[in-house]
Amino acid sequence: MIVKDLLDYLNSNAVGLDAYVEQPENLSGYVIIDQTGSSRRDHIITTTLAIQSYGDSLYNAMTLNEEVKTAMEGFAELDNVARVELETDYNFTDTTTKQYRWQAVYQITHY
Repeated sequence: MIVKDLLDYLNSNAVGLDAYVEQPENLSGYVIIDQTGSSRRDHIITTTLAIQSYGDSLYNAMTLNEEVKTAMEGFAELDNVARVELETDYNFTDTTTKQYRWQAVYQITHY
């Protein structure tokens, strides 16, 4: 499961990010991974992931997003990952909760 692989990778000592699949309580400076879709063709899977970077300021959320993008370049080196492609990233601040966040959307091709 690529989401678990990514979660383990981002939380590893080598990368050192605080990554989750659901909202943690009372934290600032963390990442949420959300799978938004997937497809399978000839035993090759392509998964679309939205990675949301939360911070206590817009600047901190944006900086964390840049750390995520750097870390994702290394994720492509895993044996079961064939390709990691950044589709887009943008300010995704939640206006209802007033939480600062940036979102990066990736297409990951894997086995």
